[in-house]
Amino acid sequence: MLKAGSRVKSHGIRGSVPAGSGAPGSRGNGAATMKKSIIVIEDESDILEVLKYNLEREGYRVRTCRDGDLGLRLVREENPDLVLLDLMLPSLDGIEICRRLREDPVTRGIPVIMLTAKGEESDVVLGLGVGADDYVTKPFSTGELTARIRAVLRRTEHAESDQQRERIERDGVVIDAAKHIVSVDGERVTFTATELRLLHFLASHPGRVFTRDLLLGRAIGEHAFVGDRNIDVHVRSIRKKLGRYRDLLETIRGVGYRFLDEEI
Repeated sequence: MLKAGSRVKSHGIRGSVPAGSGAPGSRGNGAATMKKSIIVIEDESDILEVLKYNLEREGYRVRTCRDGDLGLRLVREENPDLVLLDLMLPSLDGIEICRRLREDPVTRGIPVIMLTAKGEESDVVLGLGVGADDYVTKPFSTGELTARIRAVLRRTEHAESDQQRERIERDGVVIDAAKHIVSVDGERVTFTATELRLLHFLASHPGRVFTRDLLLGRAIGEHAFVGDRNIDVHVRSIRKKLGRYRDLLETIRGVGYRFLDEEI
């Protein structure tokens, strides 16, 4: 167990639990305004303690578990607003937990953020492939993690309206899927149907990472004759057409792509 006033070892999370923290309260009026519940499934007790302290300080209600099988059971019982899920866990790993959550109609809508160690790139791809919403690589700061949590919760709250929204504006880029029009700084730019579907899909889910396979199935459509690596060709073409806004499409090395979230 982490001692009061100590810091977590560098391979986990950059943060601390102040001496005499006991049962931490909220910062400012966070607890009165947020009330979101988070379940953290992580087998390292020092990381778990720091996460619990900092998330409660932000106003979240937090439950924790160090075992995969018990953690899955806890999620099903509590139905939280979000799950922080380590990949390497006793009894049941994070990939399998995420898969089972997505297969269950009751839990499939609960957002999941994976906590991964460096060198687990293939696991990240697999985790996103079974439905994780985002991932954070250890070591990470509590500030980065809470920013990602806020972004994922915000996306979840507005997921339905985001998916139905046909017109999206970001900086100097306007995407109108209904009219099949994309303009950059007021100038209309010609996009192919595949490019527009891909751009609109990513822009509709800002901050969320999608693997090439997911983009192929959900953005392009199974009817299109496009291979997973051809996604890269389409992204390069989209970036060229976006001009000075090309960096809105971020490459997640070895994983896939995301449209930049303004709050991350």
